[in-house]
Amino acid sequence: MSKDIVVNVDAAETRVAIIENGTLVELFIERTANRRIVGNIYKGRVTNVLPGMQSAFVDIGLERNAFLYVDDALATAELRSVGHDDIDGLQTPSIKDVLKVGQDILVQITKEPMGTKGARVITHTTLPGRYVVLMPTVNYIGISRRISSEKERDRLKKIAKSIRPKGMGLIVRTVAEGKDEKELTNDVRFLFKVWRRIRDTAKRSKSPALLYEDHDLLYRVVRDFFTSEVDRFLIDSKSQYEEVLSLLNIIGSNLKRRVTLYRKNAPIFDYFGIESEIDKALKRKVWLSCGGYLIFDQTEALTSIDVNTGKYIGTTNLADTVLKTNLEAAKEIARQLRLRNIGGIIVIDFIDMASQKDEHKVVEIFERELKKDKTKTHVLGFTRLGLLEVTRKKTKEGLDDILQRTCTCCDGKGKVLSEETAAIRAEREIRRLARQAESEAILIEVHPGVAALLIGSGGSNLRKIEEETGMYVYIKGSAELSTDGIKVVSVGARLEVEEKALPVREGQIMEVKIEESHVSNRGNGIARVDGYVIDIEDGGKFVGKKAKVEINKAFRTYAKAKLL
Repeated sequence: MSKDIVVNVDAAETRVAIIENGTLVELFIERTANRRIVGNIYKGRVTNVLPGMQSAFVDIGLERNAFLYVDDALATAELRSVGHDDIDGLQTPSIKDVLKVGQDILVQITKEPMGTKGARVITHTTLPGRYVVLMPTVNYIGISRRISSEKERDRLKKIAKSIRPKGMGLIVRTVAEGKDEKELTNDVRFLFKVWRRIRDTAKRSKSPALLYEDHDLLYRVVRDFFTSEVDRFLIDSKSQYEEVLSLLNIIGSNLKRRVTLYRKNAPIFDYFGIESEIDKALKRKVWLSCGGYLIFDQTEALTSIDVNTGKYIGTTNLADTVLKTNLEAAKEIARQLRLRNIGGIIVIDFIDMASQKDEHKVVEIFERELKKDKTKTHVLGFTRLGLLEVTRKKTKEGLDDILQRTCTCCDGKGKVLSEETAAIRAEREIRRLARQAESEAILIEVHPGVAALLIGSGGSNLRKIEEETGMYVYIKGSAELSTDGIKVVSVGARLEVEEKALPVREGQIMEVKIEESHVSNRGNGIARVDGYVIDIEDGGKFVGKKAKVEINKAFRTYAKAKLL
């Protein structure tokens, strides 16, 4: 199996695509303004203890208090000695006997805040390294399930027992297969030093306080995904390319030859067909190559997936047609779960099969494909109604939650691209056009909310785009366009484009409707002509009324006017 990692670095976000056999299977996105907090360790203070829910709320300095369940608050070696997650047979004490209001505790985030829910935290912290995961509060040795050789598992277990710090636990990661004791020891020593710094910082800090922040997306991808199984690691940023090489000097210099700086004119995600795959992953309907299709319906509680034969009519008989559609659907569903990062309860309605033998074939293929997924997934089997029940661990937002927002037009029944996502895409389109066209200027129309983000405060973002592209860029807001709509109005000489971009000229007298007061100067009023902003001196008192004005100054993004 061929495997590539493709990285796109923009000022606003970093995106990482995992490609297996030429097909996109996983996508990671981290925005500059919204860093991931899973893995962060905090010194928090217990604000509320709820015996009826066997849980507590902990103030860790975020917008909402974190949620701590009683089992996740029990980090003693005695309770965890029977296994990493299994404490069956031991009576769990009441949360009120474990925690008290006002108590300071060290916690680690395991699940991002979602919707109205705060982050989920645990007290048995873990520190991931390249080859091992250090568990400072758990006396346990574990070996990755992906290492299948019993001989290798025994070897790694012996090494782990000999190198682990006293009273602590280790999980040996898949990438450690075949590595010697020295490499694992260096990893453990580094992680132990990190833990010692965390404890020392905790003693000096007043809660709530951030004690440890997990690395950025690029570092985590190199650490967790860049193994000898990866054929190519392609990245389109020179500075980040050098950072990756520098990181590999520490954790895997033998992989440096597989890292390539992408230099082609076409955007890296366009070149590899990733942009189109992302668009498909946001759609409700997914077509299969055989002609059948899948329908994804997601709610907060569960995700239902419906399999249909669609255009596929088969060649032999009905049972054969149904089986072939279901087998292809099983492979595609496993891929879509990873790509969309769907978690929680999943119910799959395969086309009814005539025999249990066919059902077993479908489940076998589905489970085989799921083995490629790092996220823990359980296939519970078919129900009496013929639905396949699946659970997949949910630790972060799904792809649609990251790239889309709830549509205000349909009251949450559908979704459109967020203004932030649309603005980022519009920037990419401008850069693409700038590479293709040998022109001075470009004029595009977008939704007014997107236009505001593209222009930025005081035109700061627009200036940055112009510096990067070497073109004069004109942005017009149009309420007629949807959030994700981009209309290229004109490309050419600056004066020609500017004439089309500016709907007013200096000295022009016109009648306008004053829509609102100026945000920072309430005395002034704001009117718009084709999305173009007119700042009217002393117009704030005439909001909602029509007024005759004279244009004093016309700029690229707005004009100043006075009342007549």
